[in-house]
Amino acid sequence: MQPFIDSSSLRDDGAALAARMRRDGYLFLPALLPRADLASVQQQIGKIARDAGWLRRDAPVEDAIADVSAFCVDPDPTYLKTLRQINRLEDYHALKHHPIMIDLFERMLGGPILPHPRVLMRNIFPARDEYTTKAHQDFPNVQGTTEVYTAWMPLIDCPMEVGPLQIAAGSHTNGVYDFGIAGGAGGIEIKDPLEGTWVSADFRLGDVLLFHSMVVHKGVPNRSNKLRMSMDVRYQLVGEPFNIDNANADGQPLSWEDIYAGWTSDELKYYWKRLPLTLKPFDPVWFDKRDALGFERGEAGDPRARSVLQRIVARDSDPKKRQRAQRLLDALP
Repeated sequence: MQPFIDSSSLRDDGAALAARMRRDGYLFLPALLPRADLASVQQQIGKIARDAGWLRRDAPVEDAIADVSAFCVDPDPTYLKTLRQINRLEDYHALKHHPIMIDLFERMLGGPILPHPRVLMRNIFPARDEYTTKAHQDFPNVQGTTEVYTAWMPLIDCPMEVGPLQIAAGSHTNGVYDFGIAGGAGGIEIKDPLEGTWVSADFRLGDVLLFHSMVVHKGVPNRSNKLRMSMDVRYQLVGEPFNIDNANADGQPLSWEDIYAGWTSDELKYYWKRLPLTLKPFDPVWFDKRDALGFERGEAGDPRARSVLQRIVARDSDPKKRQRAQRLLDALP
C-alpha cells in the first residue's frame, strides 16, 4: 500500500485543492484541526462509551482501550442504544461547523457550504477483522449530488495498527461500482479489488482526510487494543441538490427535539432549514439491490447476510420487510 499524498501545502489555494481532489478523489491534510478541539469531543464520547462497557474502566478514556467483551457493531440494537446517547452531544454536532472546515470547503468549492446534519460516529472494536468496513462508495447512501465530500476525523491517534481508512486513489471517475453483501458498516462490498490503487497513512489527532462521494474506500483492520473512534462529516455546496434524508439523525429513531433537549445554545439548531436548499428525493435502487441480496443469502443461511438483515430490521419503513428480515436473522447460525 502506498502512502497518501500530503496536501497541507495547498490549504490556502482553493483552486489547487479542487484540482487535486478532481485528480485523486481525496485530500490528506495532517494537523488541519486543533488537537484540543477533537480531544474535548473524544472525552465526552469516551465517557459514554466507557459507561456502555466499550472502554476499560482501569484506563483513561483518552487512551480508548477497548473492552472486547462488550463487542457490538452497527446496527446491533446494543450499539444503536449507545450511538443515540452520543448523538445528543452538542459539541459532537458543533464540530462539523468548525470554521477551519467551513473556510477550507468554501475555498475549494467556491461558495456557501452546507455541512450535512447527519454525523456518523464509528467505533471499531479490535480483533474483529470480519467487521472491518469493506470497500464501498458513499454516494449510494448519501445521494442528492455526487459533489458531496466526507471529512474523516479520527478522535484518537490512529496509526495503521488501529485501523484508519484507505482510499482507492482515482476510483471516483468510474460511476457506481457493482457490489455484493458483507459484514460491517453498510453491509456491502465492492467486487472490483482495485489492485494497485490503495493508499493510506498513520493518523494523528487533528489530521483530516477529505474524499469525494464516488471514491472507493474501506477500513484497515484494527489490530491494536484500542477502540478506533472516528467521525464522518459530509459537506456540499448549498446550491447543489440535497437529499433530505441526510437531515435525519444517525441511528434512528431519534428526533432532533431529543438531540437538542440538553443543548445550551440555539444557534446551530435546525440550521439547514434557514438555507435555500434544492431537495432531491432518495433513489432506493442500490438499497433495493442490497436488501434483495440480503434476503437471498439469508434464505441460504449465509452469515454474511447478517449486517444487511439487521439494517432492514433497524431502519426499514416496511413492516413486512422487517418481519421477514427478523425471521431470517433468528434462523442464522
